[in-house]
Amino acid sequence: MSASSLTLYATRAGFDLPDTSPFVLKTEVQLQMAGLGYERESAVPPQAPKGKLPYIDDHGVVVTDSTFIRAHIERTCGVDLDAGLDALQRAQAWAIERMLEDHLYFAMVWFRWLDPANFAKGPAHFADSAPQDQREQLRHELQSRKRAELHAQGLGRHTPEDIAALGTRSIDALAVQLGYKPWLMGEIQSGVDATAFGMLACVLTPFFDTPLRRAAQAHANLTAYVARMMQRFYPRHPWHG
Repeated sequence: MSASSLTLYATRAGFDLPDTSPFVLKTEVQLQMAGLGYERESAVPPQAPKGKLPYIDDHGVVVTDSTFIRAHIERTCGVDLDAGLDALQRAQAWAIERMLEDHLYFAMVWFRWLDPANFAKGPAHFADSAPQDQREQLRHELQSRKRAELHAQGLGRHTPEDIAALGTRSIDALAVQLGYKPWLMGEIQSGVDATAFGMLACVLTPFFDTPLRRAAQAHANLTAYVARMMQRFYPRHPWHG
């Protein structure tokens, strides 16, 4: 890393997305919103300081977790990604972010990792770089670990139908919040738009067939919103969500 650069440690492109993680997408968009230059390096969660991605190295200062990364860049660079929002809007933006990251995310993960067809098509390939005789065991371990995480979180204790219903409720709520506005909080783009974009792109990717994708596709404002964000922040990435 050069002395003047910030490095974003991310996963990698996949599943018809610029990055497979909604949290990486969120952080990368927020870095662009802040007007910051950065280098991007691929990593895997076990290599990360807290075992999760993204994290950044900013001139030797390592910051993990997308929420803390945002706080760091706002503090150190003197930017406010919610500039123009009043106190009520800032509170609403935080509530929306929690709904997306602490609820919809886990429903998305369930259908990506625990639906047999989607797992075989997508996350199972994370084991492809392992020796051939170890791949099936590694895939079993990866899926079992994710099942345990979702069970501990609580959403994984429900039936697929109930998980779909809960996730759909969050998607429907987000569609109502967006309405006919260009951005979630109105005429001004703000930090929560990066969060919503990352999560919705992961829901809407055509790579996976899920009830959540069908629920999001039912809202023309959400599909247009993701397409608009994709064009603005990832103009070279083909998007057919």
